[in-house]
Amino acid sequence: MFHRGLIKVAQTTGAWIITGGTHAGVMKHVGQALRDYTLSSNPMQGQIVAIGVATWGIIHNRDVMVHSEGCFPAHYSMDIKGQGQLSCLDNNHTHFLLVDNGTHGKYGVEIELRSHLEKCISGKHLGNKESGVTIPVVCVVLDGGPGTLNTIYNAMLNGTPCVILEGSGRIADVIAQVSGLPVTRITISLISQLLEKFFGQEYENFTDFKIIKWTKQIQDIIRMSHLLTVFRVSEDDHCDVDVAILQALLKASRINETLGTEAWKRQLELAIAWNRVDIAETEIFTEESQWKSSDLHWAMFSALVSNKPQFVSLLLENGVSLRDFLQDEDTLCELYKQLPACFFLNKLAKRVHSSRRSMKRVFFRSRPHRGQGESISMTHVSDEVRHLLGSFTQHLYPATTTHDFNVSMEDSSVSVSLQRGTTALLREASIEAQRDPGRDLFLWAIVQNNRELAEIAWEQCRDCMSAALAASKILKKMAQEGNDADESEDMCALASHYEQHAIGVFSECYNCDEERAQKLLVRASPYWGRTTCLRLALEADDKSFVALSGVQALLTQIWCGGLSVDNPVWRVVICMIFFPFIYTGFLTSRRDELIHRETEKSEEVKTVEMVTGSILRTKFRGLDPTSLQHLKPLSKWSRLACLYNSPQVKFYLNIVSYFAFLFLFAVVLMIDFQETPSAGEVLLYIWLFSLVCEEVRQLFHDPDGFGFRKKSTMYIKDIWNILDVMSIILFIFGLAFRLTTELFYAGKVLLCIDFVIFCLRLMAIFTISRTLGPNIIMVKRMVKDMFFFMFLLSIWVVAYGVAKQGILIHNDNRLDWIMRGAVYEPYLIIFGNVPTNIDYAEFNIDTCTMNGTDPLKPKCPVLNENQTPAFPEWLTIIMLCIYLLFANILLLNLLIAIFNFTFQEVQDNTDRIWKFQRYELIKEYHSRPAAPPPFIIFSHLYLLIRNIVLSKPPIKSKGFKDVLPQIEEEELLSWEALMKDRYLLSTQQEQSQSMERRILDTAQKVTTMTDMLEREEETNSAAMMKRLARLEEQVSQSTKILQWIMDNLKSQGSAAKESQPTSQLPHSAASTTIDSESPNIEKEEGGFHVNARQFDYPNSKLKRFPVPEEKVPWEVNFSSYVPTPYTPEDDHRDGAESEALDNYRNPSGRTGMTGRGALSRLGPNLNVDLVLTRWKDSEKSVLEFLAIGDVYQQTLTLPGGPVESTHHLPLTLESTMGKKLYEKLNEKILEGTKVSEGYVDDSRNTDNAWVELTVINLHLYGTSQIMTEINKVACLQWQEVNRKTRLISNQRDSLRRVADLHSRKF
Repeated sequence: MFHRGLIKVAQTTGAWIITGGTHAGVMKHVGQALRDYTLSSNPMQGQIVAIGVATWGIIHNRDVMVHSEGCFPAHYSMDIKGQGQLSCLDNNHTHFLLVDNGTHGKYGVEIELRSHLEKCISGKHLGNKESGVTIPVVCVVLDGGPGTLNTIYNAMLNGTPCVILEGSGRIADVIAQVSGLPVTRITISLISQLLEKFFGQEYENFTDFKIIKWTKQIQDIIRMSHLLTVFRVSEDDHCDVDVAILQALLKASRINETLGTEAWKRQLELAIAWNRVDIAETEIFTEESQWKSSDLHWAMFSALVSNKPQFVSLLLENGVSLRDFLQDEDTLCELYKQLPACFFLNKLAKRVHSSRRSMKRVFFRSRPHRGQGESISMTHVSDEVRHLLGSFTQHLYPATTTHDFNVSMEDSSVSVSLQRGTTALLREASIEAQRDPGRDLFLWAIVQNNRELAEIAWEQCRDCMSAALAASKILKKMAQEGNDADESEDMCALASHYEQHAIGVFSECYNCDEERAQKLLVRASPYWGRTTCLRLALEADDKSFVALSGVQALLTQIWCGGLSVDNPVWRVVICMIFFPFIYTGFLTSRRDELIHRETEKSEEVKTVEMVTGSILRTKFRGLDPTSLQHLKPLSKWSRLACLYNSPQVKFYLNIVSYFAFLFLFAVVLMIDFQETPSAGEVLLYIWLFSLVCEEVRQLFHDPDGFGFRKKSTMYIKDIWNILDVMSIILFIFGLAFRLTTELFYAGKVLLCIDFVIFCLRLMAIFTISRTLGPNIIMVKRMVKDMFFFMFLLSIWVVAYGVAKQGILIHNDNRLDWIMRGAVYEPYLIIFGNVPTNIDYAEFNIDTCTMNGTDPLKPKCPVLNENQTPAFPEWLTIIMLCIYLLFANILLLNLLIAIFNFTFQEVQDNTDRIWKFQRYELIKEYHSRPAAPPPFIIFSHLYLLIRNIVLSKPPIKSKGFKDVLPQIEEEELLSWEALMKDRYLLSTQQEQSQSMERRILDTAQKVTTMTDMLEREEETNSAAMMKRLARLEEQVSQSTKILQWIMDNLKSQGSAAKESQPTSQLPHSAASTTIDSESPNIEKEEGGFHVNARQFDYPNSKLKRFPVPEEKVPWEVNFSSYVPTPYTPEDDHRDGAESEALDNYRNPSGRTGMTGRGALSRLGPNLNVDLVLTRWKDSEKSVLEFLAIGDVYQQTLTLPGGPVESTHHLPLTLESTMGKKLYEKLNEKILEGTKVSEGYVDDSRNTDNAWVELTVINLHLYGTSQIMTEINKVACLQWQEVNRKTRLISNQRDSLRRVADLHSRKF
């Protein structure tokens, strides 16, 4: 677990590992982890840096690294067996820093240097200096001895957080055992017991002084709880060491309130790097942290690029605005530059390369600009996305440059526009292409096939249904063009997923409001290239979406045109023939339905108003009552136009026209086909010419903006259009042959064949039928199956036919008879026409010709002397049987099975396929002129004159595409977003109620309960074992003491000594005696001075004698207390002061040092802190205080210093404030309020000298002259009184008391 967690931290964050460098203890484990990682990792992943800081004097075999001329790298070999008391360097480390102070065999020399090195590294800034974020340093403790304790102590004094691995042994377990106790309960006796328990025999070498020192160090370590994290395997078995390291960093940075946003930023950066969203949610995004959207933009970018979808969701939940994040297009462009290796990135790179080559080709005369066209821009992205979506869409990101290089896969031509009009066009395109940050992020996730990120971004899209269908189209296009089968399969699966999303949202919309849902299908989406949902679904081949009842209702409505969908077909047919019936109400129009429905609504409202007596303020979404009067019935001419412009009526008229055309064609071929064309035949030619004109119109009619290339491709892919083209071409050839005398009959034959194709084309008419349409689809599928089956069948036909022909006939050179015998006859055998020439029974020499001279007879087989066939009859019969077995039985039954499979497959999806293909027929007749052939030629002449001669724009129909006003567009999208939320909610409910989800939830709950029970059992058992062990140990010590007392009483009689030297007691008993003699003097935690007992005395190399918490009071006996004397070297006073030390005793207890120290006198040293306050404004809402600012160290401090009397200001302030301001404040010092007075826990305090502080508050007003003088001093700053003020702890306490004095919250 330690190896895995350590390597994970170093690998994910690029951390340096700093150890003692030797092949022992935790350093050995680190080396093994590095070795395992190096052996199992890829060389491209990078090397983990491990620095060993070791003492030169304890290294075994160190002489081999000494070279007179220097040598890099140094060669060192480990010799563990012969190292003795020394240690070998661990050769798995990458770097070493060796510390030499001239000693030999002395461990721990490097600790001080290592602490300074870690402090120096932790002070370095990450990124720019303005960010304020420094390099984090963590000390991980595994096992360890006394030297490790010193390392931990020094590291925590420098502000480095430490992670202790409980259960790893020795000092780590000692600290872990007392980590949860208050400092007052961590006694010398307890530490002694734990050292004996975890160190074993090594404990016998520990002296009393070392135990006292270590107790003091452990107490200081526990006191810095914000820097201490204990990793307990029993409790944290669900996570690794890296999580504990992250938690330690978060806890350490959170304790410093003055760092503000930068500390939270650093915490979040670490959480993202380690992908610990659970810790970020519970530890970082709390009520204490105040985040702005702009503060989290860097985190959002990092989470997106590093593919952390859970963090993306968390950031969105905590205030990140996608609109602000992607407001700058450079951010989106940078995201595309940071795409992982994927198919889209390869396509984008090719497009950039192609664009750069095109640029060089166009501007070959001018000097190319450096870097021009070399990087990805949003123009390249837009071109590639348009290629994936289709040319019928507009650019999602219009070009913003003057030169527009349009290089696409569909059109390799390069268009360069340098005219002034280009700028205007680009400006218009930019206005039309609206930005949606949700769409931008969704598209970025889709093109890299990232399911989780795409799901999050889709929920943020405004036009969610168009986005889902566009994603389906893009993914299927990339899967089609990709070469990786597995990746293509994933893309298709994701495309189906978003098709289901579109189906779910539309179903919710249609169930709520049918009219609005249908508007969503045909509205031009400004966010997706001005295309429609219906068009995207068709281009993506989303049959399930098109087959929805709501989509089919829209198609049916378009199919009926201006007529009502409820009109029976027979009524429509009757009105087609007898059109005056439309004026009698025999046929209902949509306008009549709308008027009737709105009238009923108005009557219903009036009825309710009459009954209730109140006015209902309702607003109908479609038509309000004021506009109802403008909805007039259709005029007579409008009704007639509504009838014959209906696609349904156009279809029926074209059916009648096509049947009439076939009838005329048949009459001409069978009855009236003369050398000179008759009137009927001329009419047939005119009729066909009108059909040709209609096909040409269909080819060039492009309301969706596909472009001629795309449109022609779509035209050719339709099998019915292929039949149309074949029939027309064949008719033209037949007509050309028919008009020549020599090829007259051949022309008639071609026209007869062409008649067959025209009859087959008749099947397309019945695709609209719900009954016949699916059957035609089955026929098309079966024809394809039969076409491939014929290849397999032809093998057997040719094999048998050639063998039979070669056996029966000798050297027949007539090609027609060869094909008849080798192909035609074997093919007829399949249908039961068994040949008679394979045996002797029915041979008749009169039915054949010997030499093959008779063209009407086949050639006779080879005859023998008896004039009978000479071929082996048994062989030909056997060949025929085998051929019939395979061809008739095996292959034909295989064909039947294939047809049955196709039938079943199509039958299951026949309704969906028919609904999908129904769209093309409806669209064809929606745009078709009203008149049927041959009268349609007049409509073609009208269109030719209107569009070509008069150059008028084509009339746009709103049936399949409608551009909505801005207000209606916004309302519709808001309603769609509401329906999307309902769909997502219902989906989540279905998933939560599913059986699989319930099983998973139950399993998770059972696992959680089991873990809780196990932890509780382990905790209880561990606590019980500790209590029993402690009780047993106390009983043992009590027995030893009682035995000692009894022995002394026996030897001394009834006389009892008042005291006994502790040196005569056993070691454990000595400690107990010290404790027993101590009176029960305890203070609350934090009551004893702490800074005054630090080991290192400030500005000195002297160290204090260790004073544990329990030995601080003077009342407690501390016989081994030998404080360090300290008097400054420049002190020339006589020895009288040394004799007077006993007259001065620190009121707060022992400090570990005697003498005056760095203070000016023995006894109390008076200091005064002046807190000058003012109100920031007249409303007295903000209280400010005056601080002295240090520009270089970026710190603040209160004005103050040592004084002889509290009635005067410190003399040191005169140089800081200036003489004039100092004198004025000194005069007003007596007017101030004494906030506090007493002992100060100062690091300069000794047993005989200490600091006493008086805090005085002087409140100023804006009209005083002192305020004017203060403004003249540059180093004086007014700061707001709050808890984030950067002051030392003592001054922060003083400031808190001042805030309470003025009734202000601190």
